[in-house]
Amino acid sequence: MNTKNIIIIVAVIAVIAIAGLVLSGALGGGSDSSTINVVGSTSVQPVAEKLAETYMKEHPNVKINVQGGGSSVGIKGAQDGTANIGTSSKDLKPEDKTGLEEFVLGQDGIVIAVNKENSASGLTKEQLKDVFSGKITNWKDVGGPDATINLITREDGSGTLDAFESIVMGKDTPIKSDAAVQTSTGAVTEAVKGNPNAIGFVSYASMSDDIKALSIGGVTPSDATIADGTYELQRPFIFLTKGAPTGEVKAFIDWVMGSEGDKILHEERIIKSTA
Repeated sequence: MNTKNIIIIVAVIAVIAIAGLVLSGALGGGSDSSTINVVGSTSVQPVAEKLAETYMKEHPNVKINVQGGGSSVGIKGAQDGTANIGTSSKDLKPEDKTGLEEFVLGQDGIVIAVNKENSASGLTKEQLKDVFSGKITNWKDVGGPDATINLITREDGSGTLDAFESIVMGKDTPIKSDAAVQTSTGAVTEAVKGNPNAIGFVSYASMSDDIKALSIGGVTPSDATIADGTYELQRPFIFLTKGAPTGEVKAFIDWVMGSEGDKILHEERIIKSTA
């Protein structure tokens, strides 16, 4: 065999070897890396993003995508398997629980937020209901300025809205129809921050210093009052999976529910109940 033929054979072998490596990477890459899709509550989203960020640093072979969309989207995503993990910031109805595993991360308070310029400091639970139903329309009737109350609420499907309606409004009292609707905790915060007469409800975990929290029934939202249940406006943060989790999804949830995840949840103001 002459030198030219040897060179051709070596070149062909090299091409075949390279093609094999490329094909192996394309078909077998999943064995070396995994993707976890987390979808649901916009209130849980920042907490889930923080958990995912830390976990991925420790497990570089795992990619975790976190998206919002609302608690209803998270529940449906877990039910139909389009999400590896669905997130919810509301308790599930009995009919929604079928086939799902629930992992409660902790409790989150629902903070009644007003502009920092507002002189009102607190409401009773009944006054809060009257404000959002439109029975009370002027701040002067609840310790604030002589100004019309501007209501800010959340969109249908929001876990925060569901919890607020359940705890405050009850089944038979709707929120006033002309309340401005926002589609995330961050959007409510910005609306209240920019309007001296606004009132809205936001996640305690996402509460910022540029808006003011009202006390409810004389109790101010805090780690302690949420933990012991004296602050009544609170709801769970939940991870959901279709059946028992397996593989990397199970490993991630085990990590979240363990000591490392617990430390992050504490930092993000997700409260473990002591009630």
